[in-house]
Amino acid sequence: MLTIARATYDAIVAHARRDHPDEACGIVAGPEGSDRPERLVEMVNAAGSPTFYEFDSTELLQLYKEMWARDEEPVVVYHSHTATEAYPSRTDIGLASEPGAHYVLVSTQHCTDPSEGNNEGPVEFRSYRIVDGEVTEEEVAVVDELTPSNEE
Repeated sequence: MLTIARATYDAIVAHARRDHPDEACGIVAGPEGSDRPERLVEMVNAAGSPTFYEFDSTELLQLYKEMWARDEEPVVVYHSHTATEAYPSRTDIGLASEPGAHYVLVSTQHCTDPSEGNNEGPVEFRSYRIVDGEVTEEEVAVVDELTPSNEE
């Protein structure tokens, strides 16, 4: 189960809405071995695409150096789907390289009206574990804030 603070959840959803119609992407880092998503890092979708995301390699390398220096790891790897449900595509599954991470997908397919642009329409927020190509959906618990009792 993914336990995530309301502020982090809201920030991921806001990022997905803001970048629509392109896919948004980012990482939520946390202390190594803690499974606590604490520090949101919005990333640039280097692909600039409504159907694909790609982390900028220079930005990603810098983030990993920063996480190593802070004894952190990627707890959540997230991106949005702009025209489909929040379920990992074959490409997403192939790119999943962090076996301990929660892979969050946010679907913004119902957030737009062509005449109005982005709006506050409903989003779909789902989390998965992806290990060796196997996708397992998991429950998401949104809490006011992370506390030691939220740890599993």
